[in-house]
Amino acid sequence: MKINRQLSLLFLSVLGVFIFYSCTSEKKQIATLLIHGGPIYTVDSVNTIVEAVATLDNKILFTGSMVDAEKFHGPDTQVINLEGKTMTPGLIEGHGHFMGLGYNELNLDLINTKSYQEIIDAVAEAVKKAKPGEWITGRGWHQSKWEQMPEETFKGFQTHNRLSEVSPNNPVYLRHASGHAGFANAKAMELAGLQVMGKDGIDAFEIDGGEVILDDLGLPTGIFNERAMTLITKHIPENTPEKDIKAFELAVAACHRNGITGFHDAGIGRETIALYNNMKASDKMSLRMYAMLTGWDKELLNEWYEKGPSIDPNHLFTIRSVKLNCDGALGSRGAWLLEPYSDREDHYGHETLPMDFVKETALKGLQYGFQVCSHAIGDRANREILDRYEAAFEFKPELVNNHRFRIEHAQHLHPDDIPRFAKLGVIPAMQAVHLSSDRPWAIDRLGEKRIKEGAYMWQELLKSGVPIVNGTDVPVEPLNPIASLYASVTRKTLDGTPEGGYEPNQKMSRDQALRSYTLDAAYGAFEEDIKGSIVRGKLADFTIFDQDIMMVPEEKFLNTKVAMTIFDGKIVYRDSENQ
Repeated sequence: MKINRQLSLLFLSVLGVFIFYSCTSEKKQIATLLIHGGPIYTVDSVNTIVEAVATLDNKILFTGSMVDAEKFHGPDTQVINLEGKTMTPGLIEGHGHFMGLGYNELNLDLINTKSYQEIIDAVAEAVKKAKPGEWITGRGWHQSKWEQMPEETFKGFQTHNRLSEVSPNNPVYLRHASGHAGFANAKAMELAGLQVMGKDGIDAFEIDGGEVILDDLGLPTGIFNERAMTLITKHIPENTPEKDIKAFELAVAACHRNGITGFHDAGIGRETIALYNNMKASDKMSLRMYAMLTGWDKELLNEWYEKGPSIDPNHLFTIRSVKLNCDGALGSRGAWLLEPYSDREDHYGHETLPMDFVKETALKGLQYGFQVCSHAIGDRANREILDRYEAAFEFKPELVNNHRFRIEHAQHLHPDDIPRFAKLGVIPAMQAVHLSSDRPWAIDRLGEKRIKEGAYMWQELLKSGVPIVNGTDVPVEPLNPIASLYASVTRKTLDGTPEGGYEPNQKMSRDQALRSYTLDAAYGAFEEDIKGSIVRGKLADFTIFDQDIMMVPEEKFLNTKVAMTIFDGKIVYRDSENQ
């Protein structure tokens, strides 16, 4: 009995020491960063809003009350008092083109032009600074957003004549805002051997999956649609490594200014992969890049199928998906439709990639562990892709496990295809700001019935049980997530029209909109366990706004600014007006 008592006392002593040191060890967890003083929306279903967050290095250490957070406060803890500002998880751009964002800041940025004359003026200024023969490139024009069309048009587009007059000695190529059409001047077409029929005849203008807009005389107007753009772009000199680095750095800075800490890069090739690896090695990858391999390069895809996905343990640069471009855009009438365009009754858009290749890629994606992300805007493109995904799932049912295949844009759907997303487990990655920009004129392309029954069907998709990945498709639209969140919850243009919004029954709630930019976007990249919500153990990426985006009146929503961006537990951006 005495021995048993002594053993019991020894056990209790050891237990007491263990508890003491355990408690002491917990107390020694001193936060690197302590944030408090404003509403913190966690996007966590358990604790949706908290008073304070503590981080240790690049991970979240604590979320909860300020009283409980104090125990993590040490002499070296950096304290951020929000002073009434609002914090959310770091925002994720769910579909964009990162280098396009950077190059838009280096080349002619035409995103805000409101007339053909403004484009001509911008090019005329660029000509003054350029050497004879030097290419002038830019992006962002959209004829359907102009306040008025020029006198001379053909098939709904401007012609090159006036542009060519101000740039006789410089080849000019200006990409449409959508990226699915281009506008070339006479010099550019001359260098490409396309200014007149001449030696190659009319066959020079024929290309599968694209269209050269010709006038009544059979001459090119300067507009090159979809895959026909390559007739010009293959003649544009490649960018220099120095310019690539500069564009990358500008894109990172733009993300930080806009509260973006994660980016889904929708289609990159081997040169960009090499650049990103170099930037990561140089400690310049200060955002979380989730990249999709471009489906245009079959050799590249086969190389990656052999070695498999690259999932970065540091969560900076991951490649585990493939991007397929399957149709065009509504603005250039390239979206592939089941019925003809309302404003061009002989035209159905373009199938820009063979559907057999979509099925082949879906099968290989299942086999080798790659997510497939297919661009589809028109209702026929969406249906055809869903059909190919479904065929692949049925052919390889044993491999259909958490595939998370996506359709990028899913902008216009036939009503019969809306429930198929949830049934097949396909994620729609939809850019809400496209409604604000496109809806006023999209009705001309599709007509009222198709618009109301199948365009921008956010709430219908959410109710069916699938998440929506939000974004801007930058540089098609400006990177600004405030605009996209505003469009999500109002379905209005950025001018605040119409009253009540377009098809208001499809609005997102503010909770749904925030999830689409955080946790649901993380889910769309298999990263919901490491980011997308403010939960202990996740990465310390946060966006801080100067007003409460969950409560601010609708009419003041667009006045919101990003006050601070925190990435990997460090402040990477601070607005000078919100010091």
